[in-house]
Amino acid sequence: MPLTPLDIHNKEFSRGFRGYDEDEVNEFLDQVIKDYEIVIREKKELFDRVSELEDKLSHFSNIESTLNRSILIAQETAEEVKRNAEKEAKLIIKESEKNADRIVNEALSKSRKVALEIEELKKQASVYRTRFKMLLEAQLEMLSTEDWDDISKLDAEFELNKES
Repeated sequence: MPLTPLDIHNKEFSRGFRGYDEDEVNEFLDQVIKDYEIVIREKKELFDRVSELEDKLSHFSNIESTLNRSILIAQETAEEVKRNAEKEAKLIIKESEKNADRIVNEALSKSRKVALEIEELKKQASVYRTRFKMLLEAQLEMLSTEDWDDISKLDAEFELNKES
């Protein structure tokens, strides 16, 4: 058990033959008591300061670990956002490709339909032209036949008969 200033103050020395000067010893002990009290006070202050610094260190260690966890969570969140964005981008690209394929297929289908309609119209125009040509040729042939002259004569006779 360490000495206290009171222990030093109350210490009694036995007296021997030709011992030390009592006043000098008491004066020295008083100085030792003062110095020892200063050392104890400084020790207590240093102990309090160490305790305070340990508390601050603990506080800052907690802040550091909280910040490290926050950074990890932020990094994980950023990675998750990045993964989700990549997934969404892939989905958008896939959807766009599907839409592009659908639009191309619709355009090809319409193009084929229009081409078929054009072919059908060409056929109809050809048939109409042929029929019209045949009709004109038939009409021209009918005009150049002798029957037409006979009709003109009949018409003239009919007019004469009508007048009479």
